Amino acid sequence: MLPPRDSELVQIMDASLAEAARRAGPWLACRVGCTQCCHGAFTINALDASRLRAGMDALRASDPGLAAEIARRAQAWIDEHGPAFPGDLGTGLLGSSPKDLEEFEDFANEAPCPALDPATGRCDVYPWRPMTCRVFGPPVRVAEGEALACCELCFVGAGEEEIAACEMPVPHDLENDLLVETGEAGETVVAFALLP
Repeated sequence: MLPPRDSELVQIMDASLAEAARRAGPWLACRVGCTQCCHGAFTINALDASRLRAGMDALRASDPGLAAEIARRAQAWIDEHGPAFPGDLGTGLLGSSPKDLEEFEDFANEAPCPALDPATGRCDVYPWRPMTCRVFGPPVRVAEGEALACCELCFVGAGEEEIAACEMPVPHDLENDLLVETGEAGETVVAFALLP
């Protein structure tokens, strides 16, 4: 279940991204149709999965055709990549053993996200997208004290000071609190969260 304060987290993230993009100007290459970050499987936590499920519920009510198409792509993704998924196909949860985590490193690395509309290069669940998607592009710190990282297509030729001036702050504590509120543990991938 999606915690009520998730909307606060999303608002903070959207404002943070907008401000980072304003400061970055042309250094930030992210635009509709740039889909490099939309390829390759990545883990999402229970909070992201809950948000995606809520988004799919909203789409089933407002645009059932689009919701059905996204679900079709998600099922096709699972049908293609599921046999190699290092986890439980029934629950969609990624395994946590060292072997599972090692196998995930090479899992579906080139596969397009099932939420990506291949015709337009747009994310069909953009308002409900995971936090990883919300921070890809601008300079962010994955955890407090860690080095800044940004998309390899952004800040090409920029110096460290220019990059640091565009840092996007991330409210990790709020996200962690909300994750605890979900009462769920484990990680999955987007395709599983898009299906009922």
